Amino acid sequence: MASPEPKGLVPFTRESLEVMEQHNAKKHSEEHKEDLKPNTDLEVGKELPFVYGNLPRAMVSEPLEDVDPYYKNKMTFIVLNKKRTIFRFSATWCTLSPFNSVRRTTIKILVHPFFRLLILISILIDCIFMSMTDLPKWGPALQNTLLGIYTFEILVKLIARGIWAGSFYFFGDPWNWLDFSVTLFEHISRYSPPNFISIFRITRNLRILKIIPLNQGLKSFVGILIHCLKKLTGVIILTLFFLSIFSLIGMELFMGNLKHKCLRWPQENETETLHNRTGNPYYIRETENFYYLEGERYALLCGNRTDAGQCPEGYVCVKAGVNPDYGYTNFDSFGWTLLALFRLMMQDYPEALYHQILYASGKVYMIFFVVISFWFAFYMASLFLGILAISCEEEKQRAAEKAKKTEPELQQALTELQEGNKAAETKTTEIEMKKRSSTSMITSLDMLDDTTIRHKEELRKSRKRCPFCWYRFAKTFLIWNCSPCWLKLKEFVHMIIRDPFTDLFLTICIILNIHFLALEHYPMSLETNNILNIENQVFIGIFTAEMIFKIIAMHPYGYFQVGWNIYDSLIVFHGLVELYVTHFHGLAVFRSFRVLRIFKLGRYWPTFKILMLTLGNSMMALKDLVLLLFTFIFFSAVLGLKLFGSNYKIYVCNIDEDCQLPRWHMHDFLHSFLNVFRILCGEWIETLWDCFKVAGQFSCIPFYMMVILVGNLLILYLFLALVSSFSSYKATTTEENDEAKNLQRAMARIKKGINYVLSKILCKNQNVLEETMDNVSDIYVKENISDHTLSELSNTQDFLKDKDKSSGTEKNTMTENGSQSLIPSPSVSETVPIASEESDIENLDNKEIQSKSGDGSSKEKVKQFSSSECSTVDIAISEEEERVYECGKPKRLKNVSFLTGYGRRSSSAQISRDSKKGKMWQNIRKTCCKIVENSCFKCFIGLVTLLSTGALAFEDIYIDQRKTIKILLEYADMIFTYIFILEMLLKWMAYGFKAYFTNGWYQLDFMVVIVFCISLIGKSREELKPLISIKFLRALRVLSQFERMKVVVRALVKTTLPTLNVFLVCLMIWLAFSIIGVHLFAGTFYECIDPTSGERFPVSEVMNRSQCESLVFNESMPWENAKLNFDNVGISFLSLLQVATFNGWITIMNSAVDSVGVDMQPNFEDNIYMCCYFIDFIIIGLFLPLSMLIGAIIANFNKHKVKLGGSNIFITVKQKKQCHALKKLMCEVSQKPVPRPENKFQGFVFDLVTNQVFDVIIMVLIFFQAITIMIQSDEQNPKIDIALYWINSVFVTLYTGECVLKLVVFHYNYFTNGWNLFDFMVVVFSITGLFLPLMVGYYLVPPSLVQLILLSRIIHILRPEKGPKMFHDLLLPLMLSLPALLNISLLIFLIMFVYAIFGMYNFAYVKKEAGINDVSNFETFGSSMLCLFQVTVFAGWDEMLNAIFNSKWSDCDPDKINPGTQVRGDCGNPFVGIVYFVSYILISWLIIVNMYIVVVMEFLNIASKKKAKTLSKDDFRKFFQVWKRFDPDRTQYIDSSKLSDFAAALDPPLLMAKPNKGQIVAMDLPMAVGDRIHCLDILLALTKRVMSKDVSMEKVLSEMESGFTLANPFKITYEPITTTLKRKQEVVSATIIQRAYESYRLRQNDKKTSDIRMIDGDVEVQAIKEDSYFDKTEGKSTI
Repeated sequence: MASPEPKGLVPFTRESLEVMEQHNAKKHSEEHKEDLKPNTDLEVGKELPFVYGNLPRAMVSEPLEDVDPYYKNKMTFIVLNKKRTIFRFSATWCTLSPFNSVRRTTIKILVHPFFRLLILISILIDCIFMSMTDLPKWGPALQNTLLGIYTFEILVKLIARGIWAGSFYFFGDPWNWLDFSVTLFEHISRYSPPNFISIFRITRNLRILKIIPLNQGLKSFVGILIHCLKKLTGVIILTLFFLSIFSLIGMELFMGNLKHKCLRWPQENETETLHNRTGNPYYIRETENFYYLEGERYALLCGNRTDAGQCPEGYVCVKAGVNPDYGYTNFDSFGWTLLALFRLMMQDYPEALYHQILYASGKVYMIFFVVISFWFAFYMASLFLGILAISCEEEKQRAAEKAKKTEPELQQALTELQEGNKAAETKTTEIEMKKRSSTSMITSLDMLDDTTIRHKEELRKSRKRCPFCWYRFAKTFLIWNCSPCWLKLKEFVHMIIRDPFTDLFLTICIILNIHFLALEHYPMSLETNNILNIENQVFIGIFTAEMIFKIIAMHPYGYFQVGWNIYDSLIVFHGLVELYVTHFHGLAVFRSFRVLRIFKLGRYWPTFKILMLTLGNSMMALKDLVLLLFTFIFFSAVLGLKLFGSNYKIYVCNIDEDCQLPRWHMHDFLHSFLNVFRILCGEWIETLWDCFKVAGQFSCIPFYMMVILVGNLLILYLFLALVSSFSSYKATTTEENDEAKNLQRAMARIKKGINYVLSKILCKNQNVLEETMDNVSDIYVKENISDHTLSELSNTQDFLKDKDKSSGTEKNTMTENGSQSLIPSPSVSETVPIASEESDIENLDNKEIQSKSGDGSSKEKVKQFSSSECSTVDIAISEEEERVYECGKPKRLKNVSFLTGYGRRSSSAQISRDSKKGKMWQNIRKTCCKIVENSCFKCFIGLVTLLSTGALAFEDIYIDQRKTIKILLEYADMIFTYIFILEMLLKWMAYGFKAYFTNGWYQLDFMVVIVFCISLIGKSREELKPLISIKFLRALRVLSQFERMKVVVRALVKTTLPTLNVFLVCLMIWLAFSIIGVHLFAGTFYECIDPTSGERFPVSEVMNRSQCESLVFNESMPWENAKLNFDNVGISFLSLLQVATFNGWITIMNSAVDSVGVDMQPNFEDNIYMCCYFIDFIIIGLFLPLSMLIGAIIANFNKHKVKLGGSNIFITVKQKKQCHALKKLMCEVSQKPVPRPENKFQGFVFDLVTNQVFDVIIMVLIFFQAITIMIQSDEQNPKIDIALYWINSVFVTLYTGECVLKLVVFHYNYFTNGWNLFDFMVVVFSITGLFLPLMVGYYLVPPSLVQLILLSRIIHILRPEKGPKMFHDLLLPLMLSLPALLNISLLIFLIMFVYAIFGMYNFAYVKKEAGINDVSNFETFGSSMLCLFQVTVFAGWDEMLNAIFNSKWSDCDPDKINPGTQVRGDCGNPFVGIVYFVSYILISWLIIVNMYIVVVMEFLNIASKKKAKTLSKDDFRKFFQVWKRFDPDRTQYIDSSKLSDFAAALDPPLLMAKPNKGQIVAMDLPMAVGDRIHCLDILLALTKRVMSKDVSMEKVLSEMESGFTLANPFKITYEPITTTLKRKQEVVSATIIQRAYESYRLRQNDKKTSDIRMIDGDVEVQAIKEDSYFDKTEGKSTI
């Protein structure tokens, strides 16, 4: 059948060109304005949509008229190749004619797919040769060939596109500029002097980036990232601003301090010798006289403060020598300080810098590092993540809008196509469409990713191209229906396979196989090895039998149609092959593929299945971004190789004493690639120091900054895109497969069988009674987490119905009669009133329950009171007593039921309700309840809790030396214990046992009381003394006493517990890598150490373990294993955790790279490709699971946030009100305007200081003062110091003058502004700091104090009114999320406190080495907190753990006497240390992740509100603030001439940017006498303009009008005389009449005068005509 003619495809002819030229000339004369936009589906590089029909061969590679209406008359034409790819060319000047044969030929070459393939192959070959260090002999010839291909490409593009810089020209594309420049430089390098050849050859590496324009997906992602960079401009500026400020502060605090070292003080008998050697008896320059710690490369730093590092006896602290780290770590100048703080912000090896500064300056400066490396780094990272998250969301919304927009257009095009063709042709078109896609609707929705469509189409075509003979083959040989006997066997096997117990058996087998895989370790006995081999064979047999049975039951054809069956068959094939391969030497690594059996569990695990499906879809959508990231890494590696490769070889002696290349260099491509990968992992400072020594600072810093910034941008965007996809994961909505359902059926059958057996054993009546009690407890405990009474729950029938429906259980008798439970009767147990804060388990559902139960019956004054569980009486109170009780309660109290045995009532157990005993008991409980609910009692208990917690900080290693403090603490512990016991007894009396022990917070309090008691008993009994160390749990009581911490803990539980399934999936991935690590590296990390030097013996001396043990001095030199290795799965997990936190991972990777084999001496980089294991783990085992976990946490965060109505789940109700007040305060003007003084002089000064230019001058002075600090350096010329003193004096004088001028004009109003107060204090302290050193000396008051005080004024740039709005927008999310951050920070501090106390009890006497030193240790509370702060930012915890690993005689002394205490030994406990650090890392990571989520979600919340077409109270408040400026007299009217300026001064979304006169006219605003417009009319019109598509617009407008009337009851009524639209029409009509009259008058005058007037009139008339036409056009378009 004939195919339809292509719709809209017309050959481009000379007539087409003439039509376009005529249209453009006509358009130019009329100056007509078009609102068309380019069609995104018809962009360059995309395929022509199928709605345009088939592409005839005659139109392939031929010029066609542009099908995009936007380009219809833009002097362009399109060309399509065989793949229907769109190429657009220009038909204007600077090019050959589109009909020129030469240009047509070049166009055909350019659009041909083979041409692009040729360029791609050339680039790939070039990339391979650029990564080579030594080229082969034929390398230059190949390079010349490639250069010729690139030159030919440029010539073809130049001729085809034309030499110009406009759209669709050669130089209009930046990528063509790149190609042209690189090729030109390479041609120049052939004829340039040798000195310049290296520079031009480096530019040749840019050719790698030519891959980007060849791939449309890569090109689009580059555009997206450039757009992100534009959005990040403000963040980058703010980061540099803060970094500069902190650098200036660091310079003033630490300049020259890192040169302070411990120098040996000359003794009496060596003074003469030293004097002769140095010329000064008190100063020694030789480095050998410095004090060095054992194993340290640099001399010990010291300080003159008491909390700084102290020198040992015989040494004195002096400023001598150079700075540490080859002199590159210092604060002696602004540049080096900036580098040091950038390193702190990026968290690269920060623990070394901490220790250096704390040794040299004192521990008090840890505050500086907490601000920089935690808060500042956190805030900057949040800003970057927030902006990138906004970009990701905008991209997703843009794609969704594009899909919605494309769908109706596609349907319309299909309709037109069907109407215009014959029936046969229509059928042909439908067949062709079906070939391209399954349905037009699906294709239209998928058009946002053309590459995906292309892949799907190719896949479908490839499936349909399968020859018919294959189907016959499959039906004949792969579908087995041989005989009736076989069919019966098949049916029997199918029944076995589909049985639920079969799936349960297979699941158990998989779990057992995983367990046996995890049992492998080193060293392993022969018996264990044999057992594991037998186990492996058994499981291979089971999995093989499973495969065979399934093939029999499903036929081979049906079996291999299922993806999981293919996966199972591969595992079986691998297991069978492994049985024969493992005996061959060198193929033992084949065993590592056994870990694939772990993932068989995913077949029965819906969470794993859905996560893998989400990951697969995400990676398919982001494949271009992943390719772009690897392209950048490859480009950086090649660039580093070309820039620094030769330098590492030439200047190798600068970085290594033996002149051997170090592990991390760039001399070859592999090491350069590893170096770049290490930089992207966040460890770059050490390799940067090496680069400085071989290549210099000016070439290394740009390269490293490029890799860090661009690489992190790519990684962060990819990470956020993955998190965004995983955040849509919902475990509750995932569909379970048949295998998972079978597991549930099997478990249900087993449970049913157990219940049946129990029912036969137990008495039937007893069983019925127990089932009734179980139902009651299930409803009370499981279905409702809160502590509401059963009477409250039964009061809400709907609540119970919903719960019963969800659980699938029937109503019991209690819930059926629940409506009667509030009636006081002898058949119902009584309740005791308690306060809401104590009775609530702090569940968020309480509000829902209260709202549901808040009907009339719940408001009746009916109270129920019960005794505690130990009581058997039911007591009621009269209505009179109830009234008395209600009057005595200041707040409404909740009722909590204490049912101790519902239904168990006997007449002998009942006491009369008028009994005195009952009333006395009830009064006692009421009294206890009033006591515990009293606010003073709560404050007292909170104070005691804080005191008992703070007392723990004094119990350090010096407590035995402080006898008085120790005695006071012992008495205090007794007092605290008695107080808490008394509180517990009062709550028992008030609430009863059941209410107390079913409340989680009270359980925590009870546990703390037990801890108090145990610690007291442990002091008196020797055998219980080890239990004293659990005193650290006392601090946990703080959680139950403060609402802010309760809120955070509750929110953390709600956001993290549902992610347990995802966490198990991630743990399974880690388990696979651990098992692989055991297979690869078990027993290979052992090495033979030289005891004299502490270094490893070379392989030339010791090759294996036997040679090491055969050495003469082998007793002191054992065959040692690395502390972190892969000898078993447990230690493998710990090693992988260090790799995941990038702490100590370099040491572990070095051991793996050097490994040779079991019992073999490691050799330097003998197994270099083992680094691929760690790279794979970082990508697959860290990056992807991290995305899954954080995505799941965000999903739960959003879920609970929606439940709370969009408010933050980490803040209390009181803090929510404070947030609203803070937001209102930030939006309002901070101060009222000060009236201008009437005095002329004061008026002049007032105009001066209130002028914006004056503020700009002050800011310039502040920046100049900052520059004077930047130019300072250590040991500078004394003349510079004098000059700086006078400069500071000038600045102080100028600031004082500013203060005086403002005081003159503002008077007392000056002190009503906080910023003025701050400036006044700066002036006072500056003057004091300027003159105080002259009186008391410079040693007490340093000169830098004045500079720091003056520098503090630079924060004026952050003022909301006067600073850049960009900074205000970036600070707003932080300010709004500050309450939540403070709450989370309190929890972090409490956890740090608890772990610090535990560390003091367990690791205080650990031997000082590695990460435990004089600064970081667990001897005191302050030092412990410092250690935990390092662990919080994942810095240096590996070194601390290494010190705690010292538990053997060879590493520590268990009998060492510690002075001042009875504790002996300095050994650590490895098991306790592992649990301590791992648990703290997981908890702190979880909390910090939620901190990031809070800030980033606030960013997204603000962005969504700005983009949404809705208005908030803040928008109206800002409207009236702007109105006050235009209507200072509060007349409620504004002149129509000011309306344009007023609309342009508003904030979004009410903003109407200029030119806006046409839009204002179109709003048709009513005007009063004097061309005035009322405030309400303007506000209503602007609101209608913003909310034009909102269904609730009319309601909002009516509410606004009524609200304005109530707020302004004295509104002046008026009758509008006209509107803006009518007034404009009147003006236009008057203009036309004037023009006609003037032309008439001109014709009546004489010729000369008329000519002159005609000229003037024409000009004026033309201007009026243009203005009126423009206004008409604007008005029509707006309407």
